[in-house]
Order: sequence, then C-alpha cells, then structure tokens
Amino acid sequence: MQSIVKFWKKIFIILAAVILCSGCKNAFLPAISYNPWEVIQLPTQAKLFDIGFTGNQNHGWIVGGDATLLETTDGGETWQPKSIDLNEKSRLTSVSFDGKEGWIVGEPSLLLHSDDEGESWNRIPLSSKLPGAPNTIVALGPNSAEMTTDVGAIYQTEDGGLHWRAQVEDAVGVIRNLSRSSDGKYIAVSAKGNFYSTWEPGEKSWTPHNRENSRRLENMGFADDGSLWMLARGGELRFGDLENIEEWGEPINPEYATSWGLLDLAYRTPDEIWVSGGSGNLLRSTDGGQTWEKDREVEDVPENFYKIVFFNPETGFILGQRGTVLKYNGSVVPEAA
Repeated sequence: MQSIVKFWKKIFIILAAVILCSGCKNAFLPAISYNPWEVIQLPTQAKLFDIGFTGNQNHGWIVGGDATLLETTDGGETWQPKSIDLNEKSRLTSVSFDGKEGWIVGEPSLLLHSDDEGESWNRIPLSSKLPGAPNTIVALGPNSAEMTTDVGAIYQTEDGGLHWRAQVEDAVGVIRNLSRSSDGKYIAVSAKGNFYSTWEPGEKSWTPHNRENSRRLENMGFADDGSLWMLARGGELRFGDLENIEEWGEPINPEYATSWGLLDLAYRTPDEIWVSGGSGNLLRSTDGGQTWEKDREVEDVPENFYKIVFFNPETGFILGQRGTVLKYNGSVVPEAA
C-alpha cells in the first residue's frame, strides 16, 4: 500500500511541475523560422577555444586543445590542420591578427608570432616569472599586442614580444573566463563564479564586485556600446547599466524548461543577440533581450557551444567541443527578418 502511495505521489509531483512550467511565459521558446547556421565538422576531436582572421577576410585560423591549429582560405567553409613543433598536450587558447601580423598564446607558457598571415610561426620565449599561464592575446598594431594570463595579469609589447610591460600591479587570482572591450577594458569571472572583477586602462589594480545573487557566475562580457552582460548558473541572464557598473537589470530566464546552462553571448547587431549553451542550445533575441526564440535545427548537434564570435553582422562563428563549428550564413535570412 505504501509503495502505491509513493508512486502516485511522484506522478502528482511530475504533473504539477508540467502544469506549472506550461504556465511560464518562457517555458518553451518558439522556433526560429529559419536556421542561419551551417554545421561544420573539423578534422579534429579537440575542444576549440578561439578563432581569428587576417586582413584577408577569407584567411583565418582556429586554435584549440591538443595543439590544434586549423587554417581556412575560403572564409571558413573548409579548414585544414597545420602542424607546428609543439607538445601534443599544448592548449592553444587564443589567436589574434592585425593585418598580416598574428599572435597565438597557450599553455604551458606558449607564445607564437607571425608576420606573414601564419605562413610561418616563431616561438617567443616567456619569462619563468610570468604569473600564471598565457590566456588571451589581442593584436594592437605593428609589433604590438596585449596578453593576459589565467590569473588576470595583463601585459603589453611594442617590439614584437621581446619585452613586455605590466599593466596591473597584482593579478586578480585564478579566473573562469575573461573578456575585453574594444576600448581595452576587462572583466574577469573568478574560478568558482562567486565574484567578478573589472579593470580599465590606467588603473593599477583590479576592482572586485560581488555577484547579484546566490547563483554562481558562468560568463560575463561587453556589448558593443560598452555595457555589460552576465550569464549565471541555471540559465539566468542579466544586462548591466551603461552608466553604472554596479547596476543590473532584472534576471531573465530565456527558457525555463531547459536545464542546459548558458555559456556565451554575442551581439550580431545592436538589437540581435545570440546566446549559446550546452547540448546544442542556441537562442536568439531580435529586440535587445526582451523576447527570445530558439534555433531548433541545431538541437540535434550533441555538443556544447562554448564561444560565439561575430567579426561583422554577416560573418560569425560558434565554437564547440570535439571539432564542431557553426558558421553564420546570412544568405538564408529572409528579407523581412
């Protein structure tokens, strides 16, 4: 008798949850009427970390785990593996170009430089006293770049990597992820997601900030206008105030019924936002985050989508695990969209 009661109690709880969820405004999002993303499987099973293009918009590079380095000469339609004399366990975490000049950083303590669009790469020694491992790199101009480490140290070079000048006096500590704005500001999420820190050029140290609620932070970044966005555990999204870095809007749960965490966010245009997550989760808003819809044609891709990059409104990529890339194809977008 007791087992029967327990059985019906479970059934009641499940039904109540279904009814409650069906009443939620965003329980299940409507599907996008078209799919602008082409799924490309690269010749690798490694996790992909970053993508960059040279001054030639058809010529680009992808870096990833297991010393993965891939090149395209047709705008990202096809990719070919390139071999560099590196440890097979090296993690190439960031790539950036300014015209023909390119940079790659990775672990352990790895810095590569090219002045011919990647035709050849030269390894540049880094100091053994470098705090943390190289994490991101941004090409700033001829022989100039800005590098960060996985503990939030920031350095600049103006002589092709021979000398580096520290931009902060102290590192911020082990970080989960780090984002840079177009004007050189940074925001970093702590390794455990329990706080975040900000830095602006000219400041001597990072400024720590408490998170908004009990949900641990997953990722943070900048919109094109310099305002902030925040992704937290449980699929929660917030947008920041452009004038006050401490002010945040109300939490948004784009789709209550999904349990996959949200991993990255990027703006294609000032109003069109894409958010990616685990298990083929890909969402879009065309009104600055007020309403959302879902790209259900990529739900069957059994991968997590870690990073979204738009180089311009017509050129975008989403990087995933095990060599999976989504390429934005604006030609399939209806004229009215």
